[in-house]
Amino acid sequence: MAIPRLPIVLSVLFLVSISARSEYYSRTSRRVHLKPKVTHLRFFLFDILSGDKPTAVKVAHSNVTFGTSVIPFGTVYAIDDPLRAGPEYNSTLIGNARGMYMSASRGSDFCLVMYIDYAFTAGKFKGSSISVFSRNPVTEAKREVAVVGGRGKFRMARGFAKLKTHYLNVNNGDAIIEYDVTVFHY
Repeated sequence: MAIPRLPIVLSVLFLVSISARSEYYSRTSRRVHLKPKVTHLRFFLFDILSGDKPTAVKVAHSNVTFGTSVIPFGTVYAIDDPLRAGPEYNSTLIGNARGMYMSASRGSDFCLVMYIDYAFTAGKFKGSSISVFSRNPVTEAKREVAVVGGRGKFRMARGFAKLKTHYLNVNNGDAIIEYDVTVFHY
């Protein structure tokens, strides 16, 4: 069976003429030198896995289990945790942490990989947030996670957060984590 060549030739010529006449539009602006700022934040994250209104819920888990951890290897949690000014449940609510974390350790060294956006809903940084995407070695006394971005007043943020477990219930996984954050932003 003969293939009609004329439609193919016309299609190729049409595509070539379109790409030859296309132009990429961009506008170059002068480089703006912004002065970097350093901000220190301290707040407490309440991660509640138990009860009638948990702030972290399991959304996926592995078919294979390793160990007897409260959060077995391969388990993924979605979170909407409150951020408070102090470690008491009745302390001032300053924001929320939304995202997910996953248990990423098969051994006894309990480790999470987390992507969380920490949004501030009150105070000086209302409407702003910082984003963390990092490994969190929970069993280490001193641990640090990376701040990889932000929005609002923390636009183009980078930095780190030092984490300290203020409270942990090993039976159900409920925890209060203290965050001491250093953010470099513009």
